[in-house]
Amino acid sequence: MIAAVPEADRDALLPKLRAKPVRTASGIAVVAVMSKPHRCPHIATTGNICVYCPGGPDSDFEYSTQSYTGYEPTSMRAIRARYNPYVQARSRIDQLKRLGHSVDKVEFILMGGTFMSLPADYRDYFIRNLHDALSGHTSANVEEAVSYSEHGTIKCIGMTIETRPDYCLGPHLRQMLYYGCTRLEIGVQSTYEDVARDTNRGHTVAAVADCFCLAKDAGFKVVAHMMPDLPNVGIERDMESFREFFENPAFRADGLKIYPTLVIRGTGLYELWKTGRYRNYPPELLVDIIARILSMVPPWTRVYRVQRDIPMPLVTSGVEKGNLRELALARMEDLGLKCRDVRTREAGIQDIHHKIRPEEVELIRRDYAANEGWETFLSYEDTRQDILVGLLRLRKCGRNTTCPELMGRCSIVRELHVYGTAVPVHGRDADKLQHQGYGTLLMEEAERIARREHRSKKLAVISGVGTRHYYRKLGYELEGPYMVKYL
Repeated sequence: MIAAVPEADRDALLPKLRAKPVRTASGIAVVAVMSKPHRCPHIATTGNICVYCPGGPDSDFEYSTQSYTGYEPTSMRAIRARYNPYVQARSRIDQLKRLGHSVDKVEFILMGGTFMSLPADYRDYFIRNLHDALSGHTSANVEEAVSYSEHGTIKCIGMTIETRPDYCLGPHLRQMLYYGCTRLEIGVQSTYEDVARDTNRGHTVAAVADCFCLAKDAGFKVVAHMMPDLPNVGIERDMESFREFFENPAFRADGLKIYPTLVIRGTGLYELWKTGRYRNYPPELLVDIIARILSMVPPWTRVYRVQRDIPMPLVTSGVEKGNLRELALARMEDLGLKCRDVRTREAGIQDIHHKIRPEEVELIRRDYAANEGWETFLSYEDTRQDILVGLLRLRKCGRNTTCPELMGRCSIVRELHVYGTAVPVHGRDADKLQHQGYGTLLMEEAERIARREHRSKKLAVISGVGTRHYYRKLGYELEGPYMVKYL
């Protein structure tokens, strides 16, 4: 039906025909892809995988990647494509286009286990094909693929890689910058050392704090995965764990995915459940716990997900409904609590769910200490309606940075994002918030703070490959993997 709409009527009819408008409500089209199935790297040091982890080549779901069952939407697309990165990317982009979404701005999310533990030649092949899927060019290496992707019609505005703290060290970070990666998703699961040990995580909580610091000092946005309801924890310790995660400067990630523990056949946790040594929280209690966790989230943190995408029939015990976030938000309303995370307040989300649009927008500044550094969270907001229009994350680079481009008196913009339904790169829509100048205003304020308060000589930006042209218009030039402007 969308394909048959005449060009003259597309602007009027497309918003009404667009399926799943929330897919591009944040201003970008997210394209999730999966690397080939491979064993978890810490099997070599601990002898096994995490007790709750399904999937992988040695599991009951043998054709799936680690921590997935093969029946999630992204997994099924990957299996159909035989894990070919080019086919995965193109088919998903074409699908979103058929649903009526703008795909001019794409963010890749690399899923399927610890990508950085794979051989370097496979990683290069995978990244090269993702960039080629956008540009249409057949490249000989990653550098060539990135160069063509930068000038492609479809822009790669960001790339997210899933990893572990032990695969998020200096050399790994440098390689991910080379790929065009801008955000990391890091498995934390718990802030307790005994829980990390008992669940066979294969790393310490101290390693989590160290990798957060290294990642932010390299400019990456950091999203943590946390799991309530792990064995031998209980309600009080769960609540205290999340409280520490939000309040302790050693953690304080930019984003969060909350994955309540699920019992799935073939896992070590399944054996504990079968013998009565583990029981999940009752469903109503879990909703209450998630509601209270969401009430703790600071306004600079984005909650990306509130449960795994694993189909309910495969879950032996745990979450019983697929709309846990919705249930938790309803419970918060009953309890008189409010969720003020980034996603809840985004202009596009507010428009879709509540038909509310920002009216009086003003610049808001929030400062906080995190990961041995100082963060400034700038945002344009309608404070009366609590709607977020755009944000910028600015960090004063610490002494521990491993990136030569950021050494000395340097500040870095780790994220610039204007929300609202995606608008094509060279387009403009008076009814939409993108391309209305908010990004430029946020960058000007960041430059002022870096120059006058940080006493920095230069400001760097960790930029998606496809957004480098935008920063060039603002006077920035490419220096290594960063866009840099001398102040």
